[in-house]
Amino acid sequence: MRGYADFADVYDELTQNVPYDEIADHYIKILGEMTGGKRLLDVGCGTGNLTIRLKKAGFDVVGLDGSAQMLSSAASKDSGIFWVCQDMTEIELGEEFDAVVSTLDSINHLESKTEIESCFRRINENLKTGGAFVFDVNTVYKHREILGNNTFVYDAEGAYCVWLNEFSEQDNGVSIDLDIFFEEEDGSYTRGGESFREIALENDEMQKLLQKCGFEITAVYEYLTMDKPSESSEKLTFCAKKIRQAD
Repeated sequence: MRGYADFADVYDELTQNVPYDEIADHYIKILGEMTGGKRLLDVGCGTGNLTIRLKKAGFDVVGLDGSAQMLSSAASKDSGIFWVCQDMTEIELGEEFDAVVSTLDSINHLESKTEIESCFRRINENLKTGGAFVFDVNTVYKHREILGNNTFVYDAEGAYCVWLNEFSEQDNGVSIDLDIFFEEEDGSYTRGGESFREIALENDEMQKLLQKCGFEITAVYEYLTMDKPSESSEKLTFCAKKIRQAD
């Protein structure tokens, strides 16, 4: 079995459909309206595709992720960015940023409501008063109705991936098992894999948690739009400002 380092190597191949330019433009627009500062922390940056775009847009950016393998891939693309390997619930950088972003449902990957609160508290501590915190999450609707107990197949260059989901009503979570077949130079395949979970909170639960952690919610949008969310929204963008230290 291959390890997580191999999964990191094919991550970009398996996510070629992600519209990074559109996501970057959307976040840049929101941040431009919320803060004039340029010192930015990207939490859960993965292989750095969005982080690098934010740097090119003029932000002085730091990329943070819990996976050393993902960060190694990110650093190979841009060694000039400061890449930090830290758990999202234990962020400690010794400075206050003008803004913090967390994209591609990174917050959903935390294992419990308690962990999400811990993450929000650490972000609060590393953010200037008045600073912006903008992030996107999958909704309960998406977990239940779209991901659910379904199976998806991805056929990428050099890798074939079977994505198996199992939904839990207890925490609106989805257990995800990836079965990955890596093509070797001789045409044979080596089998690897990865398992993880995502949980989802209701909109009002997320807002209460942000308020508890010292944030004021300025807007909640349908993903990649400025529209109000609906009951069938699959993904939301939360915009908040730090108004005080967390309780």
